[in-house]
Amino acid sequence: MQVNMLEAKNRLSSLIAAAEQGEEVLIARNGLPVAKIVKYSAPKVNLPGAWKGQITYVGGWNSPETNVQVERLFSGADDASAA
Repeated sequence: MQVNMLEAKNRLSSLIAAAEQGEEVLIARNGLPVAKIVKYSAPKVNLPGAWKGQITYVGGWNSPETNVQVERLFSGADDASAA
């Protein structure tokens, strides 16, 4: 449904109700759509710990050799053969 700005001002409650029912409401200015009212759906948020038991990591991730490689990457060292 498309309504003009003045009509939207006067009928906001009914337009919101229409959006709640799944209808898309376009608000127009001089016949050109400028805004849209749609039903809000909350974003899905994973609870903390949702990945527990699903991720594994290599035991040597915090070794001195790995730390040197990471430091070289962050410092911009170009010597790939030293890694």
